[in-house]
Amino acid sequence: MKQVFSIALIGFSMLASAQISLAAKANLLFPTGSPSWKNITNTASAAIDNTGKNNVGFNAGLSLKVSLPMSFYVMPEVYYTTFKNEFTDPVSNTSFDVKSNRIDVPLLLGHNVLGNMLSVFVGPVATYNLSKEDTFNDFKENARDNFTVGYQFGAQVEIKKLIINAKYEGAFSKDERNFINKVSGEEIRYDNRPNLFMVGLGYKF
Repeated sequence: MKQVFSIALIGFSMLASAQISLAAKANLLFPTGSPSWKNITNTASAAIDNTGKNNVGFNAGLSLKVSLPMSFYVMPEVYYTTFKNEFTDPVSNTSFDVKSNRIDVPLLLGHNVLGNMLSVFVGPVATYNLSKEDTFNDFKENARDNFTVGYQFGAQVEIKKLIINAKYEGAFSKDERNFINKVSGEEIRYDNRPNLFMVGLGYKF
């Protein structure tokens, strides 16, 4: 019992002495492939040229940064995220605009590379779906995964109160959407958790 109390006391002492900052952040989201430079640059070029349809989403939320020893920090965040995915069923030629409205909760571990100015981070992100079931022509969404898990890594630059960040998000588990044709009974399964490239701004309070 004394050991538990001592560990808890040390933990509270470290937290009390830690530097803690709160920031509001907003990001643009671009669905992409694997985290290669080629995929990310192609995604950015397509968005700039407007060759992709509805391929840009956004999120906004709060970020808490808690300093740790040896220039490390933990950064729990919470975001409201929204974007759409498009695909076409080759059998019925039905186009689907599958919406994603969700709550994302990343828990990131970071390291300051150049003081507080430049840092890198990595960690898991938990996602809860908020979207309602969709209907497309004769297809009705029949099932979905409400809770999925992914991962993020990236970097951020802090200039006084301004934060500039970029990160990549991949998936550990799928957001499996199940669409059933009410007339023919045809069933389509679709993974609506794409890999994402995010870039955005933040402001420290």
